[in-house]
Amino acid sequence: MKKAFITGITGQDGSYLAEFLLKKNYQVFGLTRRTSTSNHDRIKDIVDDITLVSGDLLDQHSISHAIKEAQPDEVYNLAAQSFVPTSWSQPVLTGEFTALGVTRVLEALRIAKPDAKFYQASSSEMFGKVRMTPQTEETPFYPRSPYGVAKVYGHWITVNYRESFDMFAVSGILFNHESERRGLEFVTRKITHGVA
Repeated sequence: MKKAFITGITGQDGSYLAEFLLKKNYQVFGLTRRTSTSNHDRIKDIVDDITLVSGDLLDQHSISHAIKEAQPDEVYNLAAQSFVPTSWSQPVLTGEFTALGVTRVLEALRIAKPDAKFYQASSSEMFGKVRMTPQTEETPFYPRSPYGVAKVYGHWITVNYRESFDMFAVSGILFNHESERRGLEFVTRKITHGVA
């Protein structure tokens, strides 16, 4: 049975990915941070079918421990401080979590499970001030927020680890996508929630 490790499992994309992988008979591990309130609403229907591992992208030791414990075949890094306005009010935290958090996961994999496949969720926010439409893999990055800058770092450190350590490490550039699981702090979700 293949094992998958998902950061951001309690988010919109992480919860859908966990459900998809369970249907493909994966053993699914999810990284969860300790918070003052439970945020498991999006995974409530599968929480008994997955293994939640405590950890934080801000803490190298907890990430390394989680990777050693899970011994995953695949790692999906979907966690981020992903709200652009918050990246302006908390730019250092955004950089630590969204940029350096990627390095922490890659470093834990390099040491404990270098044969695992790694997927980094990159963002269209890396393009920022759009210079060409549509964007492709060749479109230059021009981020316009601390979040976009942090995502560029995460994208390039993934390339760096792939090329420097011969790891299977790839990025997928995600554009806005909606579902009932997207947070209400996002304007598009506010609109769709209001219409519904």
